[in-house]
Amino acid sequence: MDTKQGTICVVDSTFDVALWFSDKALEQNEYLQPQKLHRLLYLAQGFYVVAFEGCKLMPAVFIAEEMGPIEPNIYRAFAKGRPNMESEVLLPAGVEQFLSNIWERFGRKTSDSLSKMCQESHAFKQALVKGARTEITLKDMLLSFAREKSLPLSSQIKKPKMMRSQSGRPVAVKNWVPGS
Repeated sequence: MDTKQGTICVVDSTFDVALWFSDKALEQNEYLQPQKLHRLLYLAQGFYVVAFEGCKLMPAVFIAEEMGPIEPNIYRAFAKGRPNMESEVLLPAGVEQFLSNIWERFGRKTSDSLSKMCQESHAFKQALVKGARTEITLKDMLLSFAREKSLPLSSQIKKPKMMRSQSGRPVAVKNWVPGS
């Protein structure tokens, strides 16, 4: 991973992604358990870093705990349920589609099955061996998610098609569906 990779995050705040998952669960009349939220965040970061060659999805720090990887700031903020805050920022181009793909792939799984999947990742195991509350590095996540047999292949997570706008800004594109 070169110095440019991993230093710039596509989303301004991890809260934006956590609130997106929380709202998505609410839309589908599903209770999003705190542990499931952390696993979804971990999987989203891991698959994003592989799909976009080392670029971080969000400014998150994941630490290894016996129960699985957690993001300590989100853990504290969501300790008593969804915090009373709104995500007023629109997610950047392609991110919402990427998160929808993560939700589609993993949203129906139980918290326990997601925890087991994450606990079997090499990056998690490597951090936990060093002790509880050890940071799971982005580099380890990249290597782990790129080659891990216990995780779905990153090719199974649909990567949005990216093109450039007339001003040169990257934008995600999808097929036009009349009436949608």
